[in-house]
Amino acid sequence: MSADMEARYRAALAQILADGAARLARGEAAMDVAVEAVRQLEECELFNAGKGAVYTADQRHELDASVMDGRDRSAGAVAGVTRVRNPVLAARAVMAHSGHVLLIGTAADSFAFEQGLERVAPDWFGTPQRLAQLEQARASASGQVLDHDGQQAVAQAGAAAGAGGAAGTVRTSEGPIDEQTKFGTVGAVVRDAAGHLAAATSTGGMTNKRPGRVGDSPIPGAGCYADDRSVAVSCTGTGEAFIRAAAAHEVGALMRIGGLPLAEACARVVFEELPTVGGDGGLIAVDTLGNVWLGFNTEGMYRGWVEAGGVPVVGVYRDE
Repeated sequence: MSADMEARYRAALAQILADGAARLARGEAAMDVAVEAVRQLEECELFNAGKGAVYTADQRHELDASVMDGRDRSAGAVAGVTRVRNPVLAARAVMAHSGHVLLIGTAADSFAFEQGLERVAPDWFGTPQRLAQLEQARASASGQVLDHDGQQAVAQAGAAAGAGGAAGTVRTSEGPIDEQTKFGTVGAVVRDAAGHLAAATSTGGMTNKRPGRVGDSPIPGAGCYADDRSVAVSCTGTGEAFIRAAAAHEVGALMRIGGLPLAEACARVVFEELPTVGGDGGLIAVDTLGNVWLGFNTEGMYRGWVEAGGVPVVGVYRDE
């Protein structure tokens, strides 16, 4: 991947992180900052979420998203939506207004429109690059392709912690990581000035996936989790494995019940638990004290963190 493309990814993440830092400095709540960061990622076609989402095997888009509020562990999620412009806003609406946690398919789209969210044509999400990725997967008979595996990669962008800080992550599309070893989801985790935690996650899923397939991103406790008693987590990777490992919740359990510090709990999940079920990928997390962990068991992960009012730090490779 060209230096120009790498620079685009880094600039996009830095811009979203800077916006999150400014919002935190103004005293905005963790949930508001996390959702807005992911909404911006959904609007950037570099990332596999919202505009720029990957294609299913029947050349459509099915998008998933979830949010979780650490204050009371309320959560909302949508799966398989095809018309709501910003799935993360639909997930938040489910949490706030539906009385449920997860809505799917056309019913989820309809609910989102009832809440006044923007409707788009199903083909609005597509890009030429994503279509080429699908055609490549079909031609090579490679089956489902994670965003890490195609013309797109993982981007994680966040806002990092400290008093009044936040931590966050985002995952993207094309980039400098090996095009054959990438995943795709976007997410953010945040700790606000009041010490509250929140997480948000959104994805287009896997290129050439079977229609109706749902991964970990809209599953609270698998791809997204927040609990003020311990940690906020957002994950990216092989979704089926993250579901089987209850990866995001496992980090919280290791901390709250097992007494492990953030870094040790995250490392155990990413480097020990997930590999036992074939799980490749990574996660971002921020704990109640504002400590941040952004790690992965793959070649790299687009990621970043920032403190309220601070300067964003963005990384791609292991040595950053």
